[in-house]
Amino acid sequence: MGKALKNMILFDLDGTLWDASREIVDAWNLCFEKLGLHPITVAQLCSNLGKPLDEILRNLFPEEPEETRRTVLPVCSDFELDYLRKTPGKPFPGVRETLLELQRLYDLRFGIVSNCQKNYIEVFLDTCGFPELFADRECSGNTGLSKGSNILLVMERCHAGKCIFVGDAQTDADAAAEAGVPFIHAAYGFGNAAHSDGSVRSFAELLTVIPSLLGD
Repeated sequence: MGKALKNMILFDLDGTLWDASREIVDAWNLCFEKLGLHPITVAQLCSNLGKPLDEILRNLFPEEPEETRRTVLPVCSDFELDYLRKTPGKPFPGVRETLLELQRLYDLRFGIVSNCQKNYIEVFLDTCGFPELFADRECSGNTGLSKGSNILLVMERCHAGKCIFVGDAQTDADAAAEAGVPFIHAAYGFGNAAHSDGSVRSFAELLTVIPSLLGD
């Protein structure tokens, strides 16, 4: 007999579960200074969050040759992870409390799917204070797959019944559409989305939106 299906909510990370934009910019600028590249601003970073790291660097340094960006990529990524372990970002207000209440009310499982590099989600889990609330996670840095494909991969691994994806950017809306699951826009985050099945202005508002999307 197969495992019983359990409804699931999957979350994007940056701009949805936590804000590490200031910390990432500080880490990257320290790294860029050593590499002779110009500094960036939080606004520049936030307009690119949700995209794979190689695409972000291409957008931030279009004037640099591809070979330079390929050299920067692993150095920047490793330095960022080390920096965040010591100076982590902060979960958005109410994340832990809301997840616990959703779990109590609807017996849900939670997971994280991001376009981040390998080990970035683990840094969040190691520093957030409530890693046990997430049943699974996946990222493009591990699999090389699109965010939509990684949503499906986590759903399969977790034997998910109904699933909802929550994110703050158009890339998240596109990923949900690719996976064929409802999408909730985290409007408190860094990006916009042209379409969604619901929108929340704070993490706690998920308590009012989730029930209608789960249905019976």
